[in-house]
Amino acid sequence: MNEILSAIILGIIQGLTEFLPVSSSGHLELAKYILGDDKVPAESLMMTVVLHFGTALATVYVFRKEILYIIQKFFSKDGHEEKSYVWKIIISMIPAAIIGVLFEKQLEALFTQNILLVCAMLVLTGMLLFIADKAIYTDKEVTNGNALKIGIAQAIAITPGISRSGATIATSVILGIDRSKAAEFSFLMVVPLIFGKIAKDLLEGDFTASNISLGPLFIGFVVSFITGIFACTWMIKIVRKSQLSYFAWYCVIVGVIGVFYAIFK
Repeated sequence: MNEILSAIILGIIQGLTEFLPVSSSGHLELAKYILGDDKVPAESLMMTVVLHFGTALATVYVFRKEILYIIQKFFSKDGHEEKSYVWKIIISMIPAAIIGVLFEKQLEALFTQNILLVCAMLVLTGMLLFIADKAIYTDKEVTNGNALKIGIAQAIAITPGISRSGATIATSVILGIDRSKAAEFSFLMVVPLIFGKIAKDLLEGDFTASNISLGPLFIGFVVSFITGIFACTWMIKIVRKSQLSYFAWYCVIVGVIGVFYAIFK
């Protein structure tokens, strides 16, 4: 397939699925499988890094006012609430950081276009969204203990097919946290991890082994950034209106079809 068209498709998929509760990693694996991804590791890794950078910047753009306010208050004398919020984000990062460091090789082995695993995890994501959508509305704040539990959900969601936003938002809602605050915390807590992972990949990745085209990388970045802004804004509204069941059905249907395809192909 044409590299430009492939970059556009992957950018749209990353931009949408990073925020919508349908698993970006799972859909990227499915897309690579369908598109017949035959890129050498350096090219494939660089495209993944660029696409995630686009969605990370989209998150920063959507929550730019909140982020600036938190930073300003964090360095002021009276910003106790903001300092506490930053600490909760740090706590939420710990489980994923530990899993990522200790089990990096094992995790990489999961990202080999294992369609059966991806689709089975999509079904699991759908079931979790169904449960969250039926949760009772409450207005609880994020506590340190809840931040750790949400962080554990984020660590589990490293598995391709389990939606990170779906797992963290669903866990937050099930814990009784206000839905708007749950969505905001879910998106902000992943930004440091994404930038950290990007930096790690850039430092450790061998990008000199092959001729990497800058055109498709740039287009993929722009598409994932623009699509990400739309998806992030849309997802916040969806969580507020308790409409997660639509995505739950989508995950279950795609997952079941994929499982049968993987078994009987």
